[in-house]
Amino acid sequence: MNATKLERVLAKPFLASLDGHRDAVNCMAKHSTSLSTLLSGACDGEVNTHTITICFIIAYCIDFYEKEFTPFYYVCEDPSLHLLDIFGGKLSTFNPKVKVWNLTKHNCVRTIQAHEGFVRGMVVRFCGTSFYSIGDDKTIKQWNMEAPGYGVEEEPINTILGKTVFTGLDHHQKNGTFATCGQTVDIWDEQRSTPIRSFSWGVESFSSVRFNPVETELLASCASDRSIVLYDMRESMPLKKVIMTMRSNTLSWNPMEAFYFTCANEDYNLYTYDMRYLEKPVTVHMDHVSAVLDVDYSPTGREFVSASFDKSIRIFPKENRNSREVYHTKRMQHVVCVKWSADNKYVMSGSDEMNIRLWKANAAEKLGVLSHREKLAANYNQKLKEKFQYHPKVKRIARHRHLPKHIFTEAKEHTVMREARRRKESNVRKHSKPGAVPMLSEREKHVVAVVK
Repeated sequence: MNATKLERVLAKPFLASLDGHRDAVNCMAKHSTSLSTLLSGACDGEVNTHTITICFIIAYCIDFYEKEFTPFYYVCEDPSLHLLDIFGGKLSTFNPKVKVWNLTKHNCVRTIQAHEGFVRGMVVRFCGTSFYSIGDDKTIKQWNMEAPGYGVEEEPINTILGKTVFTGLDHHQKNGTFATCGQTVDIWDEQRSTPIRSFSWGVESFSSVRFNPVETELLASCASDRSIVLYDMRESMPLKKVIMTMRSNTLSWNPMEAFYFTCANEDYNLYTYDMRYLEKPVTVHMDHVSAVLDVDYSPTGREFVSASFDKSIRIFPKENRNSREVYHTKRMQHVVCVKWSADNKYVMSGSDEMNIRLWKANAAEKLGVLSHREKLAANYNQKLKEKFQYHPKVKRIARHRHLPKHIFTEAKEHTVMREARRRKESNVRKHSKPGAVPMLSEREKHVVAVVK
C-alpha cells in the first residue's frame, strides 16, 4: 500500500509545453530514425486583426535528456488569400508563413514557402532523410530534413499536384512508396507524378490511411460512410470492410501484432479489431466522454494513447476496457493529435490552444540516471504492486484519478444514460415475443455489417 501511495504522490506526468503556434495544432509526425525529432502541422491565425496564418509545418528537434528544445517552424506566406472569418462573419486576409524557431534563443532561424491551406498530414520517409506534407492546395510536397545553407533559397525536393484535396498520408516502412487518401485511396511511387494504383469502394471520401508496420503490403483507411476498409497493395481491389454505427476518425496498427488495429470513433469509444475476424471487435475501450480524434500505439504494442475532444488524453492497455491513465491541464483544449515516442518513454499531444505538450508515458517514472539502489527499490515496489494489485484498498488508491469537472459530470450522465438504455431494452424484451429482441453483447452492438 505504501508503494502504491508513493507512486500516486510522485505522479507528475507533465514535462514541457512547446508553444509558438498561433492556432490549433492539426497533425504531428515522428522521425523514423531520430528519437529527438518531432514534426507538427497547424493552422495559424489572429482573428482579432483579421490576419490568418493558415499553413504551418513545424519540426521540433527535442533533446529529451538534456531538456533542450530546438524547434523548426515552416510557414507559408501569401497575403493575397482570403477567408471568411467564422467567428465574426467578416472577411479575413491570410498571411501564411513557414518559420523555423529556436526556442532556446527565442528567435526565428528558418522561413520557407509551403502550402496554401491547412496542413492535412505529414510523414517522415522510412530512411529519415526527408518528409512529405499534404495541404488544401491539392499538392504533395517532399522536403529535405536538413536545412539549406546560408543564402540558399528553400525549395521542396519534389511537388506533386493532385486532382482533389488530400486528407491523409502515410509512408511504406521499407521502400519508396507512400499512400494518400481523399476521394480515393492512392498508392504513389516516389519516382512518378501519378498514382500507380487507386482504390475506391463507393465512398465519397476517406479521412485517414495507415500502412501496417509488420505486414508492410497491407493498409487500412477510415471512410465517410462509417466503414473501415482493408487493402493489399498486391491486389487490384480492396479486401473487405467493416461498417460501424458511427464514423471512425483514424486508426493505428499494433506494431508487434500484425493482425490487430485500433480505431478512434465518434461515439466516444475506441475499438480494437482482429482483421481476420471483423464481425465484432476484440475489445471496446470506453472512458472518453466526447469524440476520439486520434490514437497511436506504443512501440511495445501493449498500450496505446488516445486524444479526445473532451480535452484529455488517455492511455489504455490494449486488452483492457478502461484506461490506466488520464492526462489533462486547465489550459489544454480539444486534443487533435497525439504520438507515442519511439523509446516508449514519452507521449506528445497537440491541441486547439496552440501548444504541443510533452508527457511521461509512466506518470511516476523518475527520469535521468538512476543509482543501483534506486533501480532495486523501483523494481521491488513494482513487484509489490503487481502482487497486491487486487487488494481492495490498494486497487482503490491505484485507480483513483482527479478529473476536470466537465469530464466528471459528463461521465456520470453517460452512466445514467447507459443504465436507462439497458433498462428499456430489458423491458421491451419482457413484453415481446421470445427471440424477437435478441441479447447482444457490447462488442456486437457497434458493428452493422462486414462486406467482402
